[in-house]
Amino acid sequence: MNSVTLHRSRIPCIVLLFSLLACAPSSDGGEGPDGGGMEIRVEMGSADDGGLPAAILGTAPAPRGDNVHYLAGDDATRGYLAVPEGQGPFPALVLIHEWNGLVDRVRQVADAMADEGYVALAVDLFQGRTGANPDENRALMAEANADPDAVIANLNEAVNFLRARDDVTGAIGTMGWCFGGGIALSYALGGEHHDATAIFYGRLVTDPAVLAGIDHEVYGTFAEMDGGIPPEQVNQFVDALRAQGIDNDVHIYDAVNHGFWLRVDGDPELRTAPAQDAWDRLKAYLERTLAS
Repeated sequence: MNSVTLHRSRIPCIVLLFSLLACAPSSDGGEGPDGGGMEIRVEMGSADDGGLPAAILGTAPAPRGDNVHYLAGDDATRGYLAVPEGQGPFPALVLIHEWNGLVDRVRQVADAMADEGYVALAVDLFQGRTGANPDENRALMAEANADPDAVIANLNEAVNFLRARDDVTGAIGTMGWCFGGGIALSYALGGEHHDATAIFYGRLVTDPAVLAGIDHEVYGTFAEMDGGIPPEQVNQFVDALRAQGIDNDVHIYDAVNHGFWLRVDGDPELRTAPAQDAWDRLKAYLERTLAS
C-alpha cells in the first residue's frame, strides 16, 4: 500500500475525466507497456475466505433491487437501488457504470455491495440508454462529455437521495470502472462532500494542485498491461497524491489488462487471484472510510 498522513487542503475544482478506452473485456495476451519502475505494483496476498462476489464471476442471479428515479425532473434517468437486510442505518455507495451504461453486471455488483452492508445506488449517466457496441458506447460518452456540469449534478442528486434516506448513516462513497472510474475521481474534485472514492482503471489526474481538492483516502486498482492508463501514469498519480498528503491504497496488478476486475469470467485462470486481492482491499478500504 502507498499511503501518507500529512495535512490536507481543499480547493474547488471540477475536472471531468472521460475515457475513450474500451471498457469491454480485453485480451490479456501480448506485450504490456513499459512499466518504468513500477514501485506500486504488488504481488497478491492470500485469498479471503469469503471468495469473490458472483457479480464479477458472471454467476450472479438476476438483479433483485429496485429501479428508482433519483434525478428530479428527469423521468428517463433511472438508477438501481440495492438495500441490505436489516434496519440499519448503513453507510452508502454510489456506483458509476462503464462506457456502455447501466447494465445488469453493474446492478449485480450493487447487490453484492448490499450484501456487504451498504445501501448501493447504481447511477445512470446516459438517461436510460445503453450501448451495444464500441461506436454506440463512444457516442454516449461524448454526449456526457459535452455537459460535464450535468454529470456532476446527476451525482450530487444521487448523494442527496441517499442522504435523505432514514437507513443511511450519512457516510457515502463512490466507486466506478473505466469511464466510471474517471468520473468518480472527477466527482471527488468537484462534487458534494463524500467520504470515499474507489477507482478501477479510470482516467487519472497527475497534477498535485488539482488533486489538492480531495479530502479523503483514495482507493485504486489498475492493470500492468493497460495501454490507456499505463503504470507510469498510475505512479505519477500516486506521487501527486503523496505531494498533497492524501492517503491512498493504489495497486497495479501484474499480467492483467484493462477491465479485468468487473469480468473475471473473461479469463478466470488469469484474473481470479488479482481480482480477489482487489476485492479484499476494497472491503477493507470501505470498512475504514465508511463503516468505522
